[in-house]
Amino acid sequence: MRAQPVTAVCTDHGEGPVWNPETGQLLWVDMLAGDVVSMAPPTGHVSRTHVGAVAAVLRPTSSGGLVLAVERGFAFLPPGQQEPVTLPELWQDTGVRMNDGGCDPQGRFYAGSMAYDEGPGRGRLWRLDHDGTATAVLDGVTISNGLVWSHDGHSAYYVDTPTQRVDVFDFDAASGTLHNRRPLVSIPEQAGSPDGMTLDEAGRLWVALWGGSAVHCYDQQGQLLEVVDVPARQVTACAFGGPDLADLYITTSRTGLTDPEPLAGAVFSVRPGTRGVPVLPFTGPLPT
Repeated sequence: MRAQPVTAVCTDHGEGPVWNPETGQLLWVDMLAGDVVSMAPPTGHVSRTHVGAVAAVLRPTSSGGLVLAVERGFAFLPPGQQEPVTLPELWQDTGVRMNDGGCDPQGRFYAGSMAYDEGPGRGRLWRLDHDGTATAVLDGVTISNGLVWSHDGHSAYYVDTPTQRVDVFDFDAASGTLHNRRPLVSIPEQAGSPDGMTLDEAGRLWVALWGGSAVHCYDQQGQLLEVVDVPARQVTACAFGGPDLADLYITTSRTGLTDPEPLAGAVFSVRPGTRGVPVLPFTGPLPT
């Protein structure tokens, strides 16, 4: 399969696509520009909302707004507003920022951090509870990336990119904690490095490969099933969207590139013959 562009080049570091069924829009971030980006297919018209120095990852909320991870913590973008409501910073180290994440089936929001210089072990995985409390649930992370939950809610799949793996944890739904980490997929360095990922309706993992010009699909035993070729090297994340959740949308980055790559920074899509599942929203109340 080969993905095709559905936008012009519109981001420097596009990340974290999410389909919002309430608005019929694809949402993603231009991470280091601090922008939330949206597009309503099939127009290809892109809109932007600036939310801070970093817009790391977002999810819809059950009340209609967005929950965000920003540079050093969490924020909310209430419905119809252009200015985020920012929660207190979680750390003071200006060399560390938030990165990718997602919501669990109970509606809590998670985001992982990393050092700007990618220093080993300087990041953590954070959980935002419904009452606005933030708790670190995993330490010693280097580049915290994709995080998704199995359909039964018993397992969480996680990427710390330099490990070259997708790991799986047992998940305690009551406490929102992760246990019994073990490798599920090991990716050869020549294939690229694992970044963001999503699940389809059959529970298969679709993993974006930074530096690999591809998205790989793996079954629940970690076997490679499908490859989607992407005409951009730095593939960052993917998500199913469209009215029938049958389109796989793929974000890319042009940050740090020194040679011409005409489509880097565009969003791509492909119809891989399977469907996704609705995005898990944050279900806590938004601050007023």
